[in-house]
Amino acid sequence: MLLLALDTATPAVSVALHDGTRTLAESHRVDARRHGELLLPAVDRVLAEAGVKLESVSGFVVGTGPGPYTGLRVGMVTAAAFGAATGAPVYGVCSLDGMAYASGLPGPFTVVTDARRKEVYWARYSGPATRVAGPAVDRPAEIADQVADGPAVGPGAALYPEVFTEIRGPEQQSAAALAALAAQRLRAGEDLSDTRPLYLRRPDAKVPANYKVVTPR
Repeated sequence: MLLLALDTATPAVSVALHDGTRTLAESHRVDARRHGELLLPAVDRVLAEAGVKLESVSGFVVGTGPGPYTGLRVGMVTAAAFGAATGAPVYGVCSLDGMAYASGLPGPFTVVTDARRKEVYWARYSGPATRVAGPAVDRPAEIADQVADGPAVGPGAALYPEVFTEIRGPEQQSAAALAALAAQRLRAGEDLSDTRPLYLRRPDAKVPANYKVVTPR
């Protein structure tokens, strides 16, 4: 098993190569505005460090979100293109699940990322590999009662300390954790073929409702 994992659902551009047992190489950079510029060079660095060619990868793991439309689609489209080019399968894993797995917390706890518009993407976990609620998108105050009985992890928690009062690591996504979780689930016989992105809401960009009429003079 040789899994190349990528995630662009958060401001982090994270890439890792995993052999099913350990991480062979990884790259991580936080830059919310440059996912498209940073992802492919990160893939090249990771493969070069491990001495592996793209054609040797046996599967691609992609974080399916939830996340903002513009960033999330960069990773989703890239993974789909790699799968189409090499014939290797593409596996989808909820990005919040990757952060939960990296935390190692026994639960209950909440994973939180920034959804902008004064909202957060969130999910509840009873353990590092067991999601029990979500993912969903809400204003933090609306879920305060649901997340009060445990710590919170993820880059969205620190934005709302009045709701998420106990914050633990990790602060950012880890493609290495995403790959390790995918490897565990594949060994257990789980179906990871669903790679539909978890946008949870419509994109910010909209087609204008009315076009300006231009008449010749």
